[in-house]
Parts: sequence; structure tokens; C-alpha cells
Amino acid sequence: MRRRVLLLVLAAVFLHGCAAVRREGLSKREKELTVTAYAYNSTKAQTDGRPEETASGHDLEPGMRAIAVSRDLEELGLTFGTKVHIEGLAGTWTVLHRVHPRNRRAIDIYMGVDVAAARRWGKRTVTVRWTAKD
Repeated sequence: MRRRVLLLVLAAVFLHGCAAVRREGLSKREKELTVTAYAYNSTKAQTDGRPEETASGHDLEPGMRAIAVSRDLEELGLTFGTKVHIEGLAGTWTVLHRVHPRNRRAIDIYMGVDVAAARRWGKRTVTVRWTAKD
């Protein structure tokens, strides 16, 4: 029993140290956050009837690397036009839309009209990284 507790304590210290090293590697302007990531499509069934129009006034087109963010993330600097890197996805993604007000600490990843791809993505926990604007 004592050995198990000791191993758990050592593992916690090690994991905390790894996270601290990663955070220390960021510049003062670089931000990193763990969020819940969903996928969405530009289909009438998933929107308010204007599936290609974003809250920022942009028109979505399949193939765009766009995300929507919850309002609490906007307050942390993920505002319209912010470029982000999403753990597990290639390239740079741009904040162009907002998620429903009920969601907190969440992003929606735009997957065009490929509903099957959005369903395969499902709901995941990911880390996003961006550079804060001045």
C-alpha cells in the first residue's frame, strides 16, 4: 500500500514537472489551453438556416481551416481572426465563428459538408496554441 502511494506521488510530481517545462517553453505572447473540441458542418440541419455565414461575417467554404470558439475563450484572446494550432490537426486554423452560448471552454472545428468526417471526429479534448495579439 505504501509503495503504491509513493509511486502515485512520484508520478504526479513527474507529470506536473513535464507540464511546467512545456509551459515555460512558451514565450510571453504564446498561449496554450486545453479545450473540448467538436466538429461542425455548413449544413442547414446544423445551423440557423445560413450555413455558410459566420459570426465574423465570413462565408465558409469546404476546405477552409476555420473554428468557432466559446465566448469565454474570446475573453482569453481567441478573437475573430486569431490563428491557432490544434493538437492532432495539421496546419493553422482561424477563429471565424462562435459556438452556442451554453458551451464553455470549447471549440468547433469546421469540416465543410463532410458530415461523416465530423461524426468520426466526435468530441475530443485537445490543446490549442496561439500567439496573443498586442
